[in-house]
Amino acid sequence: MEPITQKNSLYKWAYVLAVITILYNLIEGIVSVFLGLQDETLSLFGFGVDSFVEVISGIGIWHMLIRIKHEGNLDKFEKTALRITGTSFYVLVAGLIVTSIYNGIIDHKPETTFWGIIISLISIVTMGSLIYYKMKIGKALDSDALIADANCTKTCFYLSIILLAASVGYELTGIGRFDSIGALLIAYFSFKEGREAFEKAKSGKYCTRDDDK
Repeated sequence: MEPITQKNSLYKWAYVLAVITILYNLIEGIVSVFLGLQDETLSLFGFGVDSFVEVISGIGIWHMLIRIKHEGNLDKFEKTALRITGTSFYVLVAGLIVTSIYNGIIDHKPETTFWGIIISLISIVTMGSLIYYKMKIGKALDSDALIADANCTKTCFYLSIILLAASVGYELTGIGRFDSIGALLIAYFSFKEGREAFEKAKSGKYCTRDDDK
């Protein structure tokens, strides 16, 4: 396969992965928020809202891929998406912290965290696969931006592990504070993502690495 043809093929796969990321987070967000409200599970609810925010970020990344192909610089669309993402994360953090503290004080207990276990396991497998293929394509294209996207996806992977730990902890012990602690940890990672989004918008760099040279 000729280098140009191979490069175009790799970028097409990068587009596909970006679309899969958006669609998966959208579905995951809807299901998690619904079940989190139904079972009164704050960690699952927070995880679902985080997924919705990741959709906004994912759209920015999809746009970034188009921009990289045409060798453009970080544009207004991406900067706006980053600022919206950052603001949304901060709102989520505030809500999770307040609700977690309140739930901890009244010793609130979810109806069940069974669905948190199921969703987190599915997410761990999905995010792990996305990280692997995004990293593989990023290295093949020698693209700092795509490799950075793969590294950003790791945050979703970590959040899935937190949700799994909190959900399993509650199911095994019946201690409601496991759910609150899980929500606070999700708030911590969401705060970091929000801060990074604003830093990216300000610096003109996507994720934690420079854009393609």
